[in-house]
Amino acid sequence: MIVKIVLAAIIGYLLGSVNTSIIVGKLFFRTDIRKHGSGNAGATNTLRTLGKGAAIAVVAGDFLKGALACIIGRYLAGELMPGVYAGEYLGGMFAVIGHNWPVYFGFKGGKGVMTSFAIVMFFSPVAALICLGAFILTVALTRYVSLGSMIASALFPLVVFLLGEPLLMIVVSIILALLIIMRHNSNIKRLLEGNEKKITFRRKQ
Repeated sequence: MIVKIVLAAIIGYLLGSVNTSIIVGKLFFRTDIRKHGSGNAGATNTLRTLGKGAAIAVVAGDFLKGALACIIGRYLAGELMPGVYAGEYLGGMFAVIGHNWPVYFGFKGGKGVMTSFAIVMFFSPVAALICLGAFILTVALTRYVSLGSMIASALFPLVVFLLGEPLLMIVVSIILALLIIMRHNSNIKRLLEGNEKKITFRRKQ
């Protein structure tokens, strides 16, 4: 069982390392997204730099790899105990780690928000939808994607705890929330200084 869980984590990391924004930028725009805008290899910077079509492709790719990591982890390792899928939890978590620090791209990736959303949808769909609502409301009111991402990620462990989800899921959820918040350290600084960029759907010229 332990070997299968470790294998699920390794597969999750390798899947997560397939950074969609970097691939889309290099294949279709002959550019490295990490050299533009915020320097982040994620959907928001892709939207600002390469436009809506590229951003949609990135969102789909980042969601898909998180989903695959969870599916493979669940069926590879099965249940650790009734209702507890350690392979799914660890596979998903390491997909986010791979997205943030991709082995294929010099360990310089994104912030893992969309990949995290994919895996929490598998962990606890109800909790994920509650957090999605919090994200949408925050972005609608402030137009700060970073703030919405951090609020939603911080809320998720609390919601899964209140829903009575397994302890291992709660622990992994706390780690995911910390990863997302830590990856937004530069955004936190800009928010405090009043320099954070608001979301816009216009392509940067």
